[in-house]
Amino acid sequence: MVPIRPVSDLRNKFAEISRDVHETGKPVFLTKNGTGDMVVMSMEAYMSLEFDSEVYEKLAAAEREAALTDERFQADEVLVDMRAAIAAAREAT
Repeated sequence: MVPIRPVSDLRNKFAEISRDVHETGKPVFLTKNGTGDMVVMSMEAYMSLEFDSEVYEKLAAAEREAALTDERFQADEVLVDMRAAIAAAREAT
């Protein structure tokens, strides 16, 4: 079940909300006058959400690009290129 609390709990019970979002990894939804207003989550949960969003965005871009061309690569070709890019990045630092 999704935890829903009044926004006043953010001021009055901050430590409890903080503990809940860190222990469960799930957001707490806050209401104002009975209507959804904000979502509170831990930094770890937020960063994970951001990472997932970036991955999905890149996958969607790759799918769009794949739909526009017939060019395909073998896995071993990709690995060779990736290793070369990693080696070049290491040399640059």
